[in-house]
Amino acid sequence: MVIKPMIRNNICMNAHPLGCFKDVEDQIALVSKHGRWKGPKRALIIGSSTGYGLASRIALAFGAGADSIGVSYEKEASEKKPGTMGWYNVESFNQLAKKAGLKSENINADAFSDETRMQVIERIKALLGTVDVVVYSLASPVRTDPATGIQYRSVLKPIGQTYSAKTFNTSTHEVSIASIDPITSQEEIDNTVKVMGGEDWILWIKALLAAGVLAPNAVTVAYSYIGPEVTHPVYLNGTIGKAKAHLEASVKDIDQLLAPIGGKSWVSENKGLVTRASAVIPVVPLYFALLYKVMKEKGTHENCIQQMDRLYRVKLYGKGNGTSGIVTDSEGRIRMDDWELDPAVQVEVAKRWDLVNTENVAQLADIEGTNQDFLTIHGFGRADVDYDEEINTLFPKVK
Repeated sequence: MVIKPMIRNNICMNAHPLGCFKDVEDQIALVSKHGRWKGPKRALIIGSSTGYGLASRIALAFGAGADSIGVSYEKEASEKKPGTMGWYNVESFNQLAKKAGLKSENINADAFSDETRMQVIERIKALLGTVDVVVYSLASPVRTDPATGIQYRSVLKPIGQTYSAKTFNTSTHEVSIASIDPITSQEEIDNTVKVMGGEDWILWIKALLAAGVLAPNAVTVAYSYIGPEVTHPVYLNGTIGKAKAHLEASVKDIDQLLAPIGGKSWVSENKGLVTRASAVIPVVPLYFALLYKVMKEKGTHENCIQQMDRLYRVKLYGKGNGTSGIVTDSEGRIRMDDWELDPAVQVEVAKRWDLVNTENVAQLADIEGTNQDFLTIHGFGRADVDYDEEINTLFPKVK
């Protein structure tokens, strides 16, 4: 089958197997180039198929030499239809990790369910014994509460009033004004917190503790985002922001749970990057394009794998086992967004934000770079892949 990108409304509907494989290879090469560092040897990554979750697994495996189990929920490929980019990513990682002599297993199941938790625990016991680090990086719009069976759906909305700001169409390169209506009920906030807050993270840690599969001094990390003032109405102060606040507040509860084994939980505030999810959030694509341009000019831009390599190699394990000696902000959060929110960067981005329009966006923003990132995460836009060539949709095997 010949596979070329199908993009609708800033969403790429398909993925290229070989392109995804090569992207995973590139991420592994970047981490390997920096050499091995002393860190955890057994890792569980919940939400391991794309973005920060995938990059975390690569950083831990090929930086610290960690064996790993990854959990994700992706559509598998068939002989007649490609799988999702996440499915190709985890299959690529699995093959390359095993080739490197690392233990690796993927569990393709709903990470919100108790059944999946039990399945993961059994595989930890069989493959790893215990785990030293648990990365919680789920990004799903829907969650079924395992206790009640009720399904909750998150929404991305401002609270209080309609939010209007500039946005950018990645296909037409047109700058326009986008408006997002506010929530209509408290239920929309509550549902979003149910899906994207810390409740499920806590359930995972409780289950792993009860099963005795967390090693002494085990560390768990979840990810959040603050962003600039221009996105605060729709993000930090909107429904997602309420969910992220709940996630961050969950650290206190998890720390109490982990105290008997000397463990610790952290939330890392990460830099804004092009992902499958961020591409469809109004306002965000334009901000990212401006941000990329400014940070590249200053030499401080990082992609997912560069940031996760720095998080684990330098910030979490550079001074110990991840439970002490970590530099945080006043709220106890690790700030990987320190370079993004550098005042000099934000002043320049804000200046360009005021000036940008359809006519000058190509000069003020990094359209090419953000578009390339968007294509790359789906396996497209690579010079080393012939997209006119027939390819087996099931999977390109490691040679």
